[in-house]
Amino acid sequence: MDRITLEPSKRGGKPCIRGLRITVHDILEYLASGMTEAEILADFPDLEPDDIRAALAFAAARERRLVSIPPG
Repeated sequence: MDRITLEPSKRGGKPCIRGLRITVHDILEYLASGMTEAEILADFPDLEPDDIRAALAFAAARERRLVSIPPG
């Protein structure tokens, strides 16, 4: 998770990739829109394959913390 940075002065403090101005949300939106990893990497040469995996892992961990089903 050291690839995900939080800086109040960048992108409103949203989680970014390695201090770049590319947010975790940006990566997730690109993937959700159907872009492949290769297309994302071609469009953003500063990104590395591990950055995309880190964004997915960050989102999965955040989801795991936020979502819980009350006992029924």
